Amino acid sequence: MTFLTRHRRSLELLAVLAVGLLTLAALHALVEEVHLADIRRALAALAGWQIAAALALTATSYFLLTLYDVLALRMIGRPLPYRTAALASLTSYTLSHNLGFALLTGGSARYRVYTAAGLEPADILRVIAITSLTFWSGVIAMAATALLIHPTALEMAGWSLDPAVQRAIGGLLLALLAGAIVWIGRRGGGTITLWRWSFPRPSPRQAAVQPLLAALDLAAASAALYVLVGGATPDQFPAFFLGYALAMIVALLSHLPGGLGVFEAVMVAALPGIEPARLLAALILYRVIYYLLPLAIAAVLLGLHERRRLRAPLDAMHMVLRGISPAFLAAMAFLGGGVLLISGSLPAIPTRLHALRHVLPLPFVEASHIAASLAGTGLLLLAPALFRRVDAAFVLTRALLLAGAGFSLAKGFDYEEATILLVMAGVLQMARPAFYRRTVLSAALRYPGPIAAVATCLALTVWIGFFAYRHVDYQNDLWWEFAWNGDASRFLRATFGIAVMLVCFGATWLFGHARPQALAGDMDVAASAAAIARSPRSEALLALTGDKRFLRSPSGEAVLMYQIQGQSWIVMGDPLGPRDEWADLLWRIREMADQAQGRLLLYQIGIEAMPIAVDLGLQLLKYGEEARVPLAGFSLDGPGMKDLRHAERRAEREGGSFAIVAAAEVPLLMDELRALSDGWLAIKGQTEKAFSVGRFDPAYIARFDCAVVRQQGRIVAFANIWATSDREELSVDLMRHAEAMPYGTMDYLFVQLMKWGKDQGFHWFNLGLAPLSGLEARRLAPIWARLGGLIYRHAGGLYRFEGLRAYKEKFAPVWQPRYIAAPYGLGLARALIDLQTLVGGGRMSAARPRKLPRPLAVA
Repeated sequence: MTFLTRHRRSLELLAVLAVGLLTLAALHALVEEVHLADIRRALAALAGWQIAAALALTATSYFLLTLYDVLALRMIGRPLPYRTAALASLTSYTLSHNLGFALLTGGSARYRVYTAAGLEPADILRVIAITSLTFWSGVIAMAATALLIHPTALEMAGWSLDPAVQRAIGGLLLALLAGAIVWIGRRGGGTITLWRWSFPRPSPRQAAVQPLLAALDLAAASAALYVLVGGATPDQFPAFFLGYALAMIVALLSHLPGGLGVFEAVMVAALPGIEPARLLAALILYRVIYYLLPLAIAAVLLGLHERRRLRAPLDAMHMVLRGISPAFLAAMAFLGGGVLLISGSLPAIPTRLHALRHVLPLPFVEASHIAASLAGTGLLLLAPALFRRVDAAFVLTRALLLAGAGFSLAKGFDYEEATILLVMAGVLQMARPAFYRRTVLSAALRYPGPIAAVATCLALTVWIGFFAYRHVDYQNDLWWEFAWNGDASRFLRATFGIAVMLVCFGATWLFGHARPQALAGDMDVAASAAAIARSPRSEALLALTGDKRFLRSPSGEAVLMYQIQGQSWIVMGDPLGPRDEWADLLWRIREMADQAQGRLLLYQIGIEAMPIAVDLGLQLLKYGEEARVPLAGFSLDGPGMKDLRHAERRAEREGGSFAIVAAAEVPLLMDELRALSDGWLAIKGQTEKAFSVGRFDPAYIARFDCAVVRQQGRIVAFANIWATSDREELSVDLMRHAEAMPYGTMDYLFVQLMKWGKDQGFHWFNLGLAPLSGLEARRLAPIWARLGGLIYRHAGGLYRFEGLRAYKEKFAPVWQPRYIAAPYGLGLARALIDLQTLVGGGRMSAARPRKLPRPLAVA
C-alpha cells in the first residue's frame, strides 16, 4: 500500500483546506479596495424587477434541472412519473449546490428516491452519470457559443484572446460536440462503454436534446445572476457566461460547501470590467436566491411532511422523504450557524445599538455577542449529527437556534436573523420524528435529577460571583487584567473556563451511543419455547444455550435469536416459526439496530431468508455449506461407505460400544463428562466458544439425551443430541473425546447415531457447517469469495477447512449453502470483527456464560 493510498483522505482534507485558504487570500486581494458600505449601497440600488427576474430565472433553471432526470430515465429504458424524477432531481441538486461533494450528497438523495421507486443501484449510477454528461455537454455548448458570437476580444483576469482565434476555438468545440452527438446517436439500441461504465445508446433525438437542455438551464442560471448586476447590457453576456462557467467549474472541483468563496473569487477575477462592489452585491443576493431559498423551501416542505406523517399511513414516498429530510435540516442548521458567525463578524447597525444601550447593560451585550458566535460554531459542528438522525443533535440544535435568536436581539437587535433562526427552530421541531437514533441524552432526559443538580450548583456559583463583585464597574479590559487584587477578573475567566469545559464534556458524553434497552423478556427462553419446539431445524435448540436475546412476532409463533456485540446486532440463523412472519421480524430488528446507531449482521442464514436480506439493504456473502444426510436411505452398503464400515468394525474389535443416555440420567455421568471435556479442550488448546455453538455447562448438557462411546466401561467420546419434536432433523452440538480411544471412534459414534435416528423415524441428520466450502474463487469473483477460497485451500496450519468438508463428505450428505448478510463497505469489516469476538466466547464477548433457566420441555 503506497503512501498516497494510506493517507488519501487526510491528503484530500488538506487539499480542500488549502484551496479554501488560497481562495480567501485571493478574494481578499481582489476586493481590498472595496468597503462594506459600497456593497450595502449596491444592494440598496437593486430594483424590484431585477429581484423578480432573478427569482423567475431561478425557477426556470430548477425546472430544467428536473428534465435532466426525466431524460436520463428514458435513456436507460426505466421511465418514471415526473413527480418521482422531479423529487429526485430537486433534492439532489439543492443539496449538492449548498453542501458540495455532489456524488455523496446529491447521489445519496437520488439513491433514496429511486430505490423506493424500484430502480436497481446500477440503474441509479447510470442516471447520475447521464445527468453529469448532460451538464458538461451544456457547459461546452454554451461556452463554445459565447466564444463564437462575441464580436470583440474577450478579456478575463487581464488576459485577452484574438477574436479570430476565439471564434475558431468556439467553432471547433461546437464541431466536436456535434460530431460526438452524431457518433453517439448514429443508430438506436446497443450500449456505449467508457472505461468500466456501460450506458444504453441514446437515440439521435435524445443525444441532441442533452446539450440543448443543459444549455438552456445554464443560460437561465447565469442570467439569474446577470440581471442582478446593475448596468449590465446584453452584449456583455457572452463574456459574463464564460466567467460564470469558469467559476462554477472551479467551485465544483474545490469540494467546498457550495463553492463558497471560490465562486465569488473567480467571478471577480474573471470579470474585471464590472465594478467589484456591484458584482459582490449581486453575488451575495444570488447566493440567497439560487442557493439558500430553494434549500429553505425544501426544508420547510419536508418539515411539514414530517409533521403530517403522524396522521398519514406509512408508504414508500414517506420513507423516502423521511430519509432525505435530515440532510436538508443539517444543511439548514449549517446555514443558521453561518448566519450567526457572519453576523458576529460584521459591525452592528449604529441606530439599533444606540437604542439597545438604554435597555441592556454593556456586559450583557458583550456576552451576547460572544455567545451568539459560540452558538453559531455549535450549529456548524452539530450539522453532521443531524444528518445521522441523532436525537441529541436535534435537542441541542433546537436549543442553540432558540438561544441564537435571543443573542441576536441582545447583541444588536438583529431581528432579521432572529426571525430566520426562529423559523429554522420551528421547521426542526416539525421534523422531530426524523431524529430517532438514541444517545445518552435520551436516557439522561428521563432522569433529569443529576443534570438539574449540576446546573443548580453552577448557577448558584455564578450568581454568588456576580453578587460579590456587583460593585465592580465593567471595563473592556477586565477579562485581561492580571493583578493581585483582580478578583473580579479571575471570576470572569473562571466562569468562562467552566462554561467551555461543560460544553466539551457535554458534547462528548451526550453524543455517546445509548446502551440498548433490554426488551421485556428478551432473554426469556420460556416465552419462545413454543416456537423452538415446533421448528423443523435442530439449530433452533441453540436458543437454550442462555447467551441470546429473543425477538418475537406479535403472534408469538415466530422468534429470532440475536445478540448485541459492540455496535453490531448479530442474528443467529433463520428466524424460527412461520415464514410469512420472518420479514416483519427482520425488519423490526433492522429498525432497532438503526435506532441504536448499530449495524445488522445475519449469520448463517439459508436460501429462504436471502430475499428478505436483500430487501434490508444488506450484501450477501457465502459463508459455507451445510451437510445434511438423508436418513431414509442411509446404509453402510456400497463401495462409497467402505471407510465407515472399516471404522465401525475396528472400533467394536477394540472394545468400543455405543449407547444413548436419556436426559434424566445424564446428571449421573456429569463428572465423567466434564473431565473428558476439559481434557479435550486442553488437547486442542481451545477455550469454550459461544453463540453459534453450546458450551459445557451442566445445566445445558442435562437438557438433552447424550450419545456416548465406551471402552471397557470408560466413556471415551460423547455428544449431546439435538432432536426436533417432529422428527424432521437430528444433530449434535458438543462433541468431545479422550486422547486415547479406539481407532475411528467419532466415525463410529456418527454411524451409530444415524442408524438410531433412522430407526426412530428421523428424516435428516445434520452434520453441521463446512465454513468457506463451496466458494467460487475465480478471477472475476468477489474479493470475499477469492479470499475465502484461498483460506479454504491453504490454511491447513490454522484450521482444516478443506479437511472438514472431506470428513463430512464420507457420509454422502446433501450440501446446502449458508450465507452472511452484512452491511456494505467498512461496516462489513467491523461487523465481522464483532462476530469473531462474540463467537470466541472470551471475556469481551457479549455471549458470556449466564445462569441458565430451568430445563424446558422443547423436544
